[in-house]
Order: sequence, then C-alpha cells, then structure tokens
Amino acid sequence: MPSSGRSAAPDLRGNAAHPVFARLYAPVRRILDRAGFAARRQRLLAELGGVVVEVGAGDGGNFAHYRAAVTQVVAVEPEPRLRAAAGSAGSRAPVPVVVVAGVAEHLPIVDARADAVVFTLVLCSVNQLDRAVDEAFRVLRPGGRLVLAEHVRAPGRGWARVQDVLDATIWPRISGGCHLGRDPRAALVRGGFEIVSEEPYRLPRRASPVSFHVSLTARKP
Repeated sequence: MPSSGRSAAPDLRGNAAHPVFARLYAPVRRILDRAGFAARRQRLLAELGGVVVEVGAGDGGNFAHYRAAVTQVVAVEPEPRLRAAAGSAGSRAPVPVVVVAGVAEHLPIVDARADAVVFTLVLCSVNQLDRAVDEAFRVLRPGGRLVLAEHVRAPGRGWARVQDVLDATIWPRISGGCHLGRDPRAALVRGGFEIVSEEPYRLPRRASPVSFHVSLTARKP
C-alpha cells in the first residue's frame, strides 16, 4: 500500500471477536434507530456520492440509507458475526456494497480512494482514536468528506466525570470497548480535517452518561 506520509497505522489485520457485544448490537441499534438515530443516519448519508468507505459497519444498519449517487460502499468490519450480518444486509442494499475485514487503525484501502468516509457509533470503541482519524485522512481524496454520528464527551463537568469513571471501570468491558467520554471532533482537527458543520444533540433526550451525541461533517483539504 502506498505511503501517505502521515503517521503509520499499526498492523492490526484480522478478526476482533466480541460475541456478547455482537449479539446485543442489532437489538440496541434498533432501539436507537426508533428513538431517532435512523433519521439522523439518513440525513447524514443523503448527500454522499462516489466511493464511500464505511468504517465499523456493524450489521449494516446504514446501508439502506445510501442514495443512488453512491457508486460503491466499502464496508470495513472487524467483528466476524457482525461482518456476516453486514454481508447479508449489503446484498439487499440499494447501492453496491462490499464488506471486508479490517480495523479502523489499518484500513485495507489504498490512498485517496474514497470520496467519503463514514463513522457511526465507531470512534468511541476504536483502540487508537488518532490513528483511526489518520487512516480516514489517508484513504480520502483531497476535498473528500468525512461524516460521523457519535456519542461524545458531555459538555458539563458533572456528566463528564461520570463518563470518566465508567470508562475507567466497567463500561468498555460490557460494550465492546466503547468509551463514553471521547472527543472525536478534537481528534479530527488534530488530524488535519476542516469541520464543515456539526450538530450536538441528546439521544435519548433525558441527560445520562450515554445520551450526548454529535452529527458532524468534515472535509479533507
């Protein structure tokens, strides 16, 4: 794979099995979608076109929301059960979908291949946030877009402290490595992206350690 000149990603090929998390993923996703996340997926993905790299595709919950302007989705998923489910969802998608094994820190995509990169509820659980952002930057063409919808660090000290405690104790163990208190926006800026638009929101609306989210679009200069 050609070198991009940015930080080298670690060699993290292969499967990352989380069987309990994989079994819970689809029911939890459906709950979130009914609570309003499906509409946010749809809005976030509606303007994309060309080749899209979706990182951490899960069971393929985004696939139905891509429009005809998308010529191909390359969906990267490390968890084998979820990858199989994504393959099934991809066969029913309205656009061509290829599902491949891989991790966010080492995307199996050549430099500048993608017109867009998509993260939905993924950056909370990657092992190395900055490396994942570097990889997204590498595979995007200049002018390409990155879109994400993630739960993020709470804006107030109180909930942020609760998130920190949970992240240091039980939460990553029961949620497939998820961390509640990360700041993906700051990581994108560190990685060289230009923020185009962002919308913070709560889902569910009542405040809790897991309810703080953002939908965001960024651009590779």
